[in-house]
Amino acid sequence: MDRTVDRTEQRIVQRTGTAVAALLAADAALHLYWATGLTWPAADSRALSQAVLNADVPFTPPVVLPLAALLLAAAAAVLARAHGLGGPRTARLCRLATAAVATGLLLRGAAGIVWACGPGTDPGSAFRLLDQVLYTPLCLGFGAAAARAAGLRPRRAVRDFRRG
Repeated sequence: MDRTVDRTEQRIVQRTGTAVAALLAADAALHLYWATGLTWPAADSRALSQAVLNADVPFTPPVVLPLAALLLAAAAAVLARAHGLGGPRTARLCRLATAAVATGLLLRGAAGIVWACGPGTDPGSAFRLLDQVLYTPLCLGFGAAAARAAGLRPRRAVRDFRRG
């Protein structure tokens, strides 16, 4: 493969991986903020839960702190993968973690597409609006970016030389 292609691909992986890691870190920061008992951008805990999850789930430290830790660990793994940090074992683990992040984001994005068609959400709810405008597009876009950072891409068709 041409060295310029390798360097270009490396820069793309670094940029997309850094962007995904930043999103995960920002999400972790929100969870840490919510662990303090504050409910911004919602008026109260119930409104926050409905807007974010479309369900009544407490945003208490035992619930949100493990999620924040998981998000920070995922951000670190994606960033390490994107910048080629660590030895061979670490690189494999970070690639696997980045692929898991991509899978999770893409599955959440796919669920958002299903919810946009109507089942499971109230058409007038804050969750439905946020899901269609923010959550689903972010999950699909950053899921694709994480897949790229993980080195996952569709296989190219193999050319059949027998056909000429």
